[in-house]
Amino acid sequence: MSNTNQSPLQRAAWLRKLYFIRAAFSFAWVALAFTAAKGSPALASGLLIVYPAWDALANLLDARMTGGAKANPTQVLNAWMSGLVTVAVVVSLVLKLQIILVIFGVWAIVAGLLQLATAIRRRKSDRGQWVMMLSGAQSALAGGFFVAQQGSAAPVVQTFGGYAAVGAVYFLISGLVILLRQSRAKAGALAPEKA
Repeated sequence: MSNTNQSPLQRAAWLRKLYFIRAAFSFAWVALAFTAAKGSPALASGLLIVYPAWDALANLLDARMTGGAKANPTQVLNAWMSGLVTVAVVVSLVLKLQIILVIFGVWAIVAGLLQLATAIRRRKSDRGQWVMMLSGAQSALAGGFFVAQQGSAAPVVQTFGGYAAVGAVYFLISGLVILLRQSRAKAGALAPEKA
């Protein structure tokens, strides 16, 4: 079921909430990646599986609450891609294929381009999308870095942790931009009543 009858204010409130939740999740993920996961291969593996699975869920929720699948083809495609990446990571870990950075690299490129396309499509109806455009472009660039890092001695979770941290900052800024715009809109609406 999708919510296609939202007003622009409701959409903005939903996106603000989603962006803050995604930022909080990513900050928590990064904290675990750079602390507890350093000494726990099982936790590190779990984090590598959970991240794309969460991204798939978040993209599905976003699509559902902002007009449904037909209105958000890039979000739905991004969710499917994240789901496939989750499966690929599990298979890679089970079979000890040592290709996780390539998997994450290709994912970051495709997901970044899809996020960029979503933000471009939304820029007129939903404010603050310039941050998501930057995030999508940065993700695509970071994907190339991950592919180049494959085979190096760099720890996978911590290498990806830097990417997740930057993503968290982008989501936080996007949420704050929407919050500030909503506050200004409310202040503007109340101003005539005070005069």
